[in-house]
Amino acid sequence: MIRSLTRFATRSPWKVIATWATLGICLTMVSQILVYQVTESQSGEFLPAHYDSAAAMKIAEERFGVRPDANAVTVLVARADGKTLTQSDQGVVSDVAKKLSSRRVEMPEPEEDEPSFLSEDYAQTPKVSRTMVAPDGSFELLSVELTGNSMDPGMHDLYRTFRGQAKDAFASAGMRTGFTGGLADLVDTTDAEETTAMVVNLLMTGMIVLINFLVFRSVLAAFVPLLAVALVSGSAAGAVVGAATITGIKLDASTPSMISVVLIGIGVDYFLFLLFRFRERLRVRPDVAARTVAAEVSARVGTAITSAALTIVAAFATLGTATFGQFRVLGPAIAVSVLVMLLASLTLMPALLAVTGRRMFKSSRSVRSESWPGAAARVGQLVARRPCALALASLAVLAALATGLLGIRMDFSQINGSVDTPASVTSAEIVRALPAGVSDPASVYVKARDGRALTAQSLEALPKALASIEGVGGVSEIVFTDDRTAARIDVYLIANSQTEQARDLASGLLRATVAAHIPAWSEAHVGGTAAVFADVSSAVDDDLKTVLPVAAALIALILFVLLRSLLVPVVLMIAVGLGFAATLGVSALFFQHILHTPGVNFVLPLVLFLFVVALGTDYNILISDRIREEMERPGSSRAAVARAVRHTAPAIATAGLVLATSFGSLAVTTSPSTQQIGFGTAFGIVLSAFILSIVLVPALIALFGPNVWWPARPGGRGHAGRLVERTEQPHSQSTVQP
Repeated sequence: MIRSLTRFATRSPWKVIATWATLGICLTMVSQILVYQVTESQSGEFLPAHYDSAAAMKIAEERFGVRPDANAVTVLVARADGKTLTQSDQGVVSDVAKKLSSRRVEMPEPEEDEPSFLSEDYAQTPKVSRTMVAPDGSFELLSVELTGNSMDPGMHDLYRTFRGQAKDAFASAGMRTGFTGGLADLVDTTDAEETTAMVVNLLMTGMIVLINFLVFRSVLAAFVPLLAVALVSGSAAGAVVGAATITGIKLDASTPSMISVVLIGIGVDYFLFLLFRFRERLRVRPDVAARTVAAEVSARVGTAITSAALTIVAAFATLGTATFGQFRVLGPAIAVSVLVMLLASLTLMPALLAVTGRRMFKSSRSVRSESWPGAAARVGQLVARRPCALALASLAVLAALATGLLGIRMDFSQINGSVDTPASVTSAEIVRALPAGVSDPASVYVKARDGRALTAQSLEALPKALASIEGVGGVSEIVFTDDRTAARIDVYLIANSQTEQARDLASGLLRATVAAHIPAWSEAHVGGTAAVFADVSSAVDDDLKTVLPVAAALIALILFVLLRSLLVPVVLMIAVGLGFAATLGVSALFFQHILHTPGVNFVLPLVLFLFVVALGTDYNILISDRIREEMERPGSSRAAVARAVRHTAPAIATAGLVLATSFGSLAVTTSPSTQQIGFGTAFGIVLSAFILSIVLVPALIALFGPNVWWPARPGGRGHAGRLVERTEQPHSQSTVQP
């Protein structure tokens, strides 16, 4: 099938290119139009129904009309002259709040170059209510509810419009305002880092182009892979968003950006594997038509690319077994995207090689001349001469890096606290006078059973018990539904709702106290950010125990089928396992001890495991397959290892740098989880490419010798041996065969 696809692509290249261009444009538009309609920004919405906070959210939606896409904003109102609020001032605040609550906030007009259908109309009348006055009378707090996807730029524009209207309304009354809370924090942080993110994205693109140019010394080879992969990434994102729209599945808000980064990284990698081999064959067969060479290369390398891609697909598909919905949708979404990139690698990329031919390297003399041994050859010789020393040194480095796992903590923060924004300044002002949980309380929901009604007397003991808990700064009055079948009590924790202290309090003493002080004929659940993150922590822990072993076993099975060996998969899995431990350890050291964050983000261990193990295994497959191929030639096994490293190391190093650059761009985003995923994955890819694949794995195979391939042994496939002999040249030290 692989050969049929690549043969068709190289025989009818313009048809293939035109098809992909059409699909890319159409599906990219689909993605832009629908992406924010199929994404969910609230982590609690991904929890299974049996978790306590999920049950609380269900009561909030069904009995109190709380919308799952509601965004709470806390508005601080104070006198402009800094004096204490008087009764008259509070009356003014009440009047302005009523006006804001009755005024519809319209969406700003789209820019001239932006079609109006690309943005959803979030125009709405906000819900504005008075919350409380600071004990010293320095300010009053208002609660504002705006509904919509908090990640949608259109929602950000709506919030900015409301913020401007509120500022003007209170300023005319001699008042100053401050805004904080989830949506305000997100918008302020996005605005503060907008320029930085744009610059970093440009630098990432420039770095990938520069790396390709330095390797191939060709303008076409520098730009064509990135342009092709960008087109395919749009197609994949559109396919995932379209599938989510049809099936009604909600994607995590970070999924589209993750898809883009993953596909740019692996897509450029796959194109590089093709380019290296294409250049090699053009050198060996200068008199053969480039289209014929493109067909041969695509069929040969397509097998390796297919194996690598299916490893990633299998690894991420295991996330479909997770109970936490954020993981359950992320894995299959990336798996589908990688399959789209695989299809492009077997069709679009061969078609581009067939069309460009030798012009792909027109500005480079590397296709017409051979280079002499370089760093890759010296590394290969060193690995062959000193495999034991290099293996021990590599293991020592990995073990030292893995010590960062000692004392590792999980963090559930969603906002980057290191960014100084107006929202963070307002939050700090509130905390100086009131409990931190005032702007984001924990909520206790009580529901009557057996058709009975709740009364103030039946719940009299509950607010008192909650107020007596150490760590609780205040408790609201009881709010009943009209039919008295449900009640809500807001609990204001002293600690910030996203801290470990708040999570432990919500999931422990708070829930225990609630259970002990409600009527026997009722049920109660604790919700709110702290409770949600406590339950997410439990769900993630459960999923780690299930997904990691399943993914490891599936990858090992795939390696056994691909490499037809029992020992080599063990060697590779041990190597990537150590690489994962070292990567997570470095991430913990960097974020916990250097940047002094509360810990590593809760999604990092699982995502790092999948990325580092799956993508690192790709490079290990390439080097292992080349070592086996070289061992089929006459000579010692250590000489074969030296040749394999010499030929394959440049491709692995280049691909690793490109992939690490792609993931590294995530490290400057506003989301703490995405930042850590970007840093950790970039480091893990570099570690996999330069330590595991180029040094550790070849050294271990050199120590075991040909027996490492048991029950099969090199030499059984004459075709592979003849292929190497045909492509080997007397001084072809830079030849690379993925």
